[in-house]
Amino acid sequence: MGRRWLLTGCSSGLGHALASAAARAGDELAVTARKTADLEGLAAAWPGRILPVPLELRDAASCEEAVRRATDRLGGIDILVNNAGIGLFGAVEEVSDVELRDQLETLVVGPWRLTRLVLPLMRAQGHGHVVNISSVVGRIAFPGLGAYVAGKHALEGMSQALAIEAAPHNIRVTVVEPGMFATRYGTSMTEARRRIPVYDVTNREMLDGARGLAENPETGRPEDFAERVLDIIAAEGPTPLRIPVGDDAYGYLDLAEQASREEFAAARILTQGPPPPPPPV
Repeated sequence: MGRRWLLTGCSSGLGHALASAAARAGDELAVTARKTADLEGLAAAWPGRILPVPLELRDAASCEEAVRRATDRLGGIDILVNNAGIGLFGAVEEVSDVELRDQLETLVVGPWRLTRLVLPLMRAQGHGHVVNISSVVGRIAFPGLGAYVAGKHALEGMSQALAIEAAPHNIRVTVVEPGMFATRYGTSMTEARRRIPVYDVTNREMLDGARGLAENPETGRPEDFAERVLDIIAAEGPTPLRIPVGDDAYGYLDLAEQASREEFAAARILTQGPPPPPPPV
């Protein structure tokens, strides 16, 4: 019997690839985008397995309606994948309150809201899996992406708490941390309306790299990402809460873990003094 999904952000990129892979595997999915016209190709490719659902993550009524339609059509939700998102580029000083709130509404509040709506259904059926698509920036930071980094860090923090709370109810939680994949993320990313040219020295190269992700031959393919996520979902037994996907993701996070250990050691010395010398042998 196929699994039943509610998958957000499916108009292109990672969400589109994951929806196709799950439908190919025999699952049924309610897939979302702001405009259902962007989902017509998916629905046509997988008739009977793909239900297009309009969703505006920043609107509570839209989220409630999406969950209702998914449940009515599928009879339940086994897997919720919070994938939808959009980037905002700007230095911390450049990003306005309005721009920051909009970013966090999409990256944190919307996924939190959908999770809150789906959890009672999963508890009632005795199982479920919440998959939150984060990024390597859920653990590290890049210049110019402060708002996006803040959103992904918050999503991972919520997921860590949720994993503890949901475990007794047979609900698994996974945070997927993709590295760089060939998607429209860079080209669809908006820029803060305020520009302060002095930040170009730290941020301009990052913006240019993000804009060129889709054409960069060194970035991963969304189809590979989708296969790895299906492997994670199908895995039996306990799995890690946070799972990087992509060779570059492991490279970035190896460096981040090393830097974190060094920072921790330096902080301890600063506040507690150097460790005592080892006892003589």
